[in-house]
Amino acid sequence: MKKTAIIYSFNTKKTSKIAAQIQEAFNNDSIAMVNAEEIAEELFLSFDRIIMGVATWFDGELPNFWDEFLPALEEMDLTGKKFALFGLGDQKGYPENFLDGVGIMGEILESQGATLVGFTSTEGYEFESSRALRNDQFMGLAIDYENQGSMIEQRVANWVDQLKIEFA
Repeated sequence: MKKTAIIYSFNTKKTSKIAAQIQEAFNNDSIAMVNAEEIAEELFLSFDRIIMGVATWFDGELPNFWDEFLPALEEMDLTGKKFALFGLGDQKGYPENFLDGVGIMGEILESQGATLVGFTSTEGYEFESSRALRNDQFMGLAIDYENQGSMIEQRVANWVDQLKIEFA
């Protein structure tokens, strides 16, 4: 049986809310909720399907809690593992690097052989640039609490429906 995890920082309120909504939408208690700030290689590699919550900090950077795990991640063989990314950003406050964290993490995962799933449309978003873009799609689910809070629930539901197919 394939094991699934949602990995995110338990100390980030908005990302934690989205992670809980994703788990609820899957309607599956066997999805492990894992704190990104305490992740170890062995646990990380024990999952076949991983959903990662990746915010964008400052001017398009990964949150600093990933700093300790990234060197290990950059050495892992992730062949055969599927990853879906969701990220939080502010397209009006930071339009020049909206969702860059998702793009950075996606690039790292792919360079290690991972398969990315859960790409979403950019329709309905207004931003200048993003490292999370691939063929006119985001490399995952884009969440903008500040400017599009009313759209979150439906976007999460649609994305989880998509992941149920792509994770199969």
